[in-house]
Amino acid sequence: MIIDSHTHAWEYWPYKPSVPDFESRGRVEQLLWEMDRNDVDKAVLVCARIDHNPENNHYISDCVEKYPQHLIQFADVDCSWTSTYHKAGASERLNQTAKKYNLKGYTHYLKDDYQWFESIEGLKFFEKTAELNLIASLALNPKWMPALRKLARKFQSVIFICHHMAGIKAGEKHPRPELQEVLKSSELPNIYIKLSGFSYVSRVSWDYPYSDTFWLVRKLYEYYGPERLCWGSDYPVVRFSMTYQQSLEAFRKHCAFIPDRDKELILGGNLQRLLEI
Repeated sequence: MIIDSHTHAWEYWPYKPSVPDFESRGRVEQLLWEMDRNDVDKAVLVCARIDHNPENNHYISDCVEKYPQHLIQFADVDCSWTSTYHKAGASERLNQTAKKYNLKGYTHYLKDDYQWFESIEGLKFFEKTAELNLIASLALNPKWMPALRKLARKFQSVIFICHHMAGIKAGEKHPRPELQEVLKSSELPNIYIKLSGFSYVSRVSWDYPYSDTFWLVRKLYEYYGPERLCWGSDYPVVRFSMTYQQSLEAFRKHCAFIPDRDKELILGGNLQRLLEI
């Protein structure tokens, strides 16, 4: 069982400069074709209501209804590009969105307002997350880690999954304080990391198989163990740097220091367990 923990789909390509196939490049059928070609069983669709796609939650819901055996929706709830970002009423918006789309999890992209987790609105938001038994898929940088650890201690039933290796960089200079923050967060058993975004972590975004990132993956593996890591492709955005197959093999083939039995957990076993819970 392979489950891709981080994918997107859009009706219109959201990034600039525009592409000639902007009405088809981001469509879910492109993802499904790649998944079938690479024997990937399921994918989490991380919704993002960005440029030209204000109804992305609705589009992804329709996709899940059409392909329920292959797709799981993590709706965009008050992400950093929305007008409701960290505004009053976040917990009720989460409640309405979760019920409307029958969610198992949601995604929340963060800016640099590091105190929000401890605010009244932030605490209500994660109280609702715990009440609804949702997975919180978070896009954040390592500076969020102290606040995330406090939050994870307070809401121990909530699973927090950090996107793209939590934003660490292969080029960070010694003593690598951001890496140390991410590694310290492994002390909390409900904090997970997505092994996705190899090209973001690497010093050179096109240099497949991104061998300069492998020591960082090894560190995450040593600290978080095989049970709290989840592979993700970041398709179709990953096409800026590599193919879907390469996003899979950068981990599966080239991270040879991880035993096959542990790779099975990272490639799908862990996420399957979380989704069933």
